[in-house]
Amino acid sequence: MTSSFDRLIEQFLVHIGVERGLAKATVEAYESDVNKYIDWLESRGIEHADAITSQDVEDYVASLDAAGESARSKARRLASLHEFHRFALAQHVVINDVSAAVKAPKGASTLPDVLNIDEVTRLLDAAAVGGSNDPVVLRNKALLEFMYATGCRVSEAAGANLDDIDLDEHVARLMGKGSKQRLVPIGSYACDALTVYLNTAREALERRSSANVPERRALFLNKRGRRISRQSIWEVVKDAGRRAGITRPLHPHTLRHSFATHLIQGGADMRTVQELLGHASVTTTQIYTHVSPEHLIEAYLSSHPRAR
Repeated sequence: MTSSFDRLIEQFLVHIGVERGLAKATVEAYESDVNKYIDWLESRGIEHADAITSQDVEDYVASLDAAGESARSKARRLASLHEFHRFALAQHVVINDVSAAVKAPKGASTLPDVLNIDEVTRLLDAAAVGGSNDPVVLRNKALLEFMYATGCRVSEAAGANLDDIDLDEHVARLMGKGSKQRLVPIGSYACDALTVYLNTAREALERRSSANVPERRALFLNKRGRRISRQSIWEVVKDAGRRAGITRPLHPHTLRHSFATHLIQGGADMRTVQELLGHASVTTTQIYTHVSPEHLIEAYLSSHPRAR
């Protein structure tokens, strides 16, 4: 049986995926969140968008809490519902946005996982595996140096092409969310690692491909000569972390978080870091303004007139 919500959901997904150009993974997350919300509404006998009340939205968020979802997960789901309800209002399906007054739960904003500078150094050194000339090892070193140097998302690293980097000018072009491009500097360590990889390893990986047409565009190739996947990058990060003796869980975004945190702790202004990360709003970037207890003590001792 076709739900009365089906057409509205279909239009919403076209809107965010085609008209707004959001990334495929983002559209899929919205789709999952909205479908679960609609299923819950229909289980309560609500069959039309104009029958939803603010209390229904609040009750749904409360049901997520009862199900044990984290504050961050609830906040993300609520953000999806806000987007969906705003779309319904814009399409004149409803006359009010009943989700507007429903706020994200407290505690939704948590600090990102960040490596200190020593840990990053150990991670990047571990990727080189004692100076091995194996093409995969050289690729791993270049990949992790590139990710930390640019603060790119894992999807941006996987999607990077050869013509997106200019090692002479030390700059990379990254394709972010909504197909928005930005230019990001590449530090000398990353440029050196990329030069070694491109000169001695990438062609060897390309020759491993069984495809009739080799992968000519991709910057980073997997061990079979194809464009590297997000999952493979995840494994590269985890493997380097194990060899570096970093016991806490690592993921590709850890390098992005560390990149932003180290820039801000080093004195970079918020707007610059926002541009480098490709954030649409500086509010998103502000989560990286957290500082370690050591930095707090150092700042206090050096700044307070009666600290000593």
